[in-house]
Amino acid sequence: MKILWITNTLLPEAKSLLTGSDEYKGKGEGWLIGSASELIKCDNINLAVASVATEVKELTRVVGEKITYFIIPFVKDDATYDVSYEICWKKIVEEYNPDVVHLHGTEYPHGLAFLKACGNSNVIASIQGMTSVYAHYYLSGLDRREIRRNRTFHDIVKRTSLFKQEKKMFVRGEIEKEIISRLRFVIGRTSWDKENVWAINPDAEYLFCNETLRDVFYNGKWEYEKCHKHTIFVPQANYPIKGFHQVLKALPLVLCHYPDTKVRVAGSVDVLGTSLINKLKERTYSKLLRKEIEKNHLWETLEFTGPLSAEQMRQEYLNANVFLCPSSIENSPNSLGEAQILGVPCIASYVGGIPDMIPTINCGKLYRFEEIGMLASKICEVFADEGVFNNSEMREVALFRHSRKENLMRTLNIYKYITTENRNATK
Repeated sequence: MKILWITNTLLPEAKSLLTGSDEYKGKGEGWLIGSASELIKCDNINLAVASVATEVKELTRVVGEKITYFIIPFVKDDATYDVSYEICWKKIVEEYNPDVVHLHGTEYPHGLAFLKACGNSNVIASIQGMTSVYAHYYLSGLDRREIRRNRTFHDIVKRTSLFKQEKKMFVRGEIEKEIISRLRFVIGRTSWDKENVWAINPDAEYLFCNETLRDVFYNGKWEYEKCHKHTIFVPQANYPIKGFHQVLKALPLVLCHYPDTKVRVAGSVDVLGTSLINKLKERTYSKLLRKEIEKNHLWETLEFTGPLSAEQMRQEYLNANVFLCPSSIENSPNSLGEAQILGVPCIASYVGGIPDMIPTINCGKLYRFEEIGMLASKICEVFADEGVFNNSEMREVALFRHSRKENLMRTLNIYKYITTENRNATK
């Protein structure tokens, strides 16, 4: 069976073949690496992956060890439809002739271009987040007046204000609605995404399948005796949806009870100093974070790691006393799944599909995104446990959810099912 994946970013092997770099840091679409590594082990599967990227100026084909890659030149931005994408998709389909096309994510114009150019008869899309819903929560927890008062030179010149980012998400949300409205089949994994898909296209057939994580996260187990006591690990903080501004508001309450608290923050977080050069580079969200840090004297509490490899992420989980997912909206964050598999005590906001990932109190603690006092209290509760926490149920639930064998079989059965459905539809 010939499978064509459509992804929003280049997989590491493709990037390496194009640029010569084999370094991969940051979460990006890490679950795709795990899923692809399992899929290519199957003798009857031939996998090709198509992506849009700035690294090429024309449609480019490169061949990896077991995967063929088609790289389409990025046209303008990720919210602008361009008919040139349709031309590229027709060439790719003509050359590769896939049995199944699997669109990973539903919010970008290149995905819509495929459906317009090639139709939906052998296409299935996996829901990642849902931008059409996310847009409504983009600035949650932030004061719009404060955003206006703290516009930076960079955001004025580059026209990248938080309001423009919010508007762009709404635009991508409209693209998502059109994509989902054109689909016959959708893959999802939470009650939240199922209901939101139904709201857009009640005729689309919803097929359940969880995600497979990268290999490194299936090895190891968190132990209280080995963790760094009173250390919180936050996986992302680079834009408002990730909710780091709420963490900064909660920290003074935590520090009253645990003054030695440390917060380790992964990813690209541009919280800069106040020199002239930094002020020229600073973005509005970064400025709002910096002002909150300075207001509550939090510099000594925070440690920014920068982008991390999978191995480095794994070590951060194991070192932490608690993993925190403070987002204003999520579907099913893989960082939470990674932390749960390793057995780290977890706290997450009660939003989107997250409650499906924390079905019992033994799988983590939930709080309302808006409730700063509740967040601080949950953190202090974990610190106070001092090794009492039993992570066996959480690990069992997460290992089943992210089972490589189970998710591979579900994926293969879905591919077989939609091709059978398409054949029957043409009889």
